[in-house]
Amino acid sequence: MTLPAANAAATAGPGPFERYSALALQTVCEAVNQDTTREGARDRMRAAVGRVTGQIAASKGFLKSFNGYELKLVVLPEYWMTGFPLGETREEWQDKAVIDMDGEFSGMIGAVAKKFGVYLCSNHYENDPAFPDLYFQANVIYAPSGEAVLRYRRMISLYSPSPYDVWDAYLERYGAEAIFPTVETELGVLGTIASEEILYPEIARMHALNGAEILLHPTSEVGAPGLTPKDIAKRARALENMAYVVSANSAAITGTAVPAASTDGMSKIVDWKGAVVAQTYPGETMNANAVIDLDGLRAARRKTGMSNFLSRLPMSAFGEGYGRIVAAANRTPDGKMVERADAIAAQQAVIDRLVRDGVIK
Repeated sequence: MTLPAANAAATAGPGPFERYSALALQTVCEAVNQDTTREGARDRMRAAVGRVTGQIAASKGFLKSFNGYELKLVVLPEYWMTGFPLGETREEWQDKAVIDMDGEFSGMIGAVAKKFGVYLCSNHYENDPAFPDLYFQANVIYAPSGEAVLRYRRMISLYSPSPYDVWDAYLERYGAEAIFPTVETELGVLGTIASEEILYPEIARMHALNGAEILLHPTSEVGAPGLTPKDIAKRARALENMAYVVSANSAAITGTAVPAASTDGMSKIVDWKGAVVAQTYPGETMNANAVIDLDGLRAARRKTGMSNFLSRLPMSAFGEGYGRIVAAANRTPDGKMVERADAIAAQQAVIDRLVRDGVIK
């Protein structure tokens, strides 16, 4: 079993489309934490797929009649089918909420993409036979063929596993091209960012340097009337990488003790100039939609001048600083799940070292 390669070309349709509609679908997440059995959780997940299917169908029809452009790209919020672990053990969460790479739920999501002829980006927890004692949080892009054409595993996570935790084994299994993959499609070159990784400029930059023109960002984040850290970061990542950011947030997470509307609103689409071209208020909504001007983006990237940031990066000057190891790889080289206490202890050790080295005071 392999991951779709970086910079691969998706097997779907003619192109490129110079303009089309993209949608950051803000939908409610019904968390499976409330379910005491595997089958109860799986039924809830199947219902989530059905609910989103209806929402995409209605959005596709409305947007075509509203602006005349076909809906071709849909981004779903972070862990939209399940919510996130709240006290469950690795075994408990893996049993009820983690899906297989080529299993029932992946097939269902791919079928939605195929039914509506869209590229559909899902964030979910998934198993990997190569690492049976772990699960990964993944952004997976499904093409209009129904095929998974890009799979990105979240790299920065304090408690959940990431490829960096089993770095040597992961690279040996999948190769460097699987770390920051992009896929060339008739909609442009797509890359993805998972949740809080929008706060780390290097994640978006690596995708941009692999050609990404449109950064898909499933998130489940604090909703607030003012600028939040993630909200600022979305605009910064778009501007500095001369790329669109399509960011879909949860419209509340129900079924846990956490107040449901803590994560609501904030879905948006940002263009390559850092301008917000669509955004939402709280609640389930398709209002974070915009017409993507692929030709305009590409023309801007080809122009000389001070605003062409990608062409002016003095990468060699950054090499020494980035060569310093801050957070070490292979946090769990035995392929086991990191314990929360061990994760905090490892982070504290890094902070202590940064203090000793004078990086932080």
